[in-house]
Amino acid sequence: MNHRQDSRVTLLRIESRRLQSNPIGDPFVRDLAVYLPPSYYTCSKSYPVVVCLAGFAGSAASWFNFQAWVPAIDERMDALVASGVPEMILVFPDCFTRYGGSQYLNSPAVGDYESYVLEEVLPLVDETFRTKTDRRFRGVMGKSSGGFGAITLAMKHPDIFSAVACHSGDLYFDFCYMPDFPTAGRMIRKYGGIRKVIENFAQIPKSGKEDHALLNTLAMSACYSPNPGRKPHLFDLPFEEKTGKLRRSVWKRWKTFDPVEVVKIRGRFLRDFGLVYLDCGSRDEFGLFVGARIFADELKKAGVRTIYEEFEGGHFHTQHRYNVSFSKMADYFNTEDTQNTEQ
Repeated sequence: MNHRQDSRVTLLRIESRRLQSNPIGDPFVRDLAVYLPPSYYTCSKSYPVVVCLAGFAGSAASWFNFQAWVPAIDERMDALVASGVPEMILVFPDCFTRYGGSQYLNSPAVGDYESYVLEEVLPLVDETFRTKTDRRFRGVMGKSSGGFGAITLAMKHPDIFSAVACHSGDLYFDFCYMPDFPTAGRMIRKYGGIRKVIENFAQIPKSGKEDHALLNTLAMSACYSPNPGRKPHLFDLPFEEKTGKLRRSVWKRWKTFDPVEVVKIRGRFLRDFGLVYLDCGSRDEFGLFVGARIFADELKKAGVRTIYEEFEGGHFHTQHRYNVSFSKMADYFNTEDTQNTEQ
């Protein structure tokens, strides 16, 4: 991570009680990256906070990894501040799991990652740094699985957040997950069944497109259809292992987490949000633009002021879109009425 005079990225270490007993033995001591804006050490004011959630197979470090011609997230935010965007503190929790991700949910098959973020990460940030603790100065954003996590946490916890940005989020499970099921089922049978997949998970290839279909299906099963009695993996697959036939009762459980369904019940809780921002590429390889359109329509039906932007592009190499969401969040936090809110 780059430490420069104009801003600072600080690493904290959390020994998490919420993750200590996670069922798959993932580390419960986690690094937490925090971006402190350029003026943090030259003045005494407090700052808004945005929680930034990584996508599937990502972690806190993923935001800062070198990529040719693409600025790391601290460099990106520095450039925005230099252009006049108001300053914010950015928080990057590590919610990576053995299967690739937690969807930022509590699950008896992977661990309590929702509680980890809300009950341990945010309080530590508030204790350690000069933050504005009122919900009017709290945002959550993410890309892909992180976008799912952001919009899900926002709908579940409107008492904590007042701004949310979902970039190419996992929305409309029928299109974004179900197409992987035939390939995932074939891979499970290739490796000798789900028990062998779990027992030999460390040796299973994880780099190809078909590998991703398997890994993503395993991870989402652990998050959306956990079953502590189903050992050794602790979750139900959404299809029959032998034939690949859809298990409708399990699929129904998955759908209870689908934001396009959840919004019909909880969308109204976003009505007083200062910013609800969604975007997606018009050529997203996972068809996520369909879910984004549906979700945006449902939000408008619920009376939620919503910004939805569809841009030319796919699911990958879209970090430039963070310029839009960060700018909009910062401007919202810096409006006159929020400045006058009791801190």
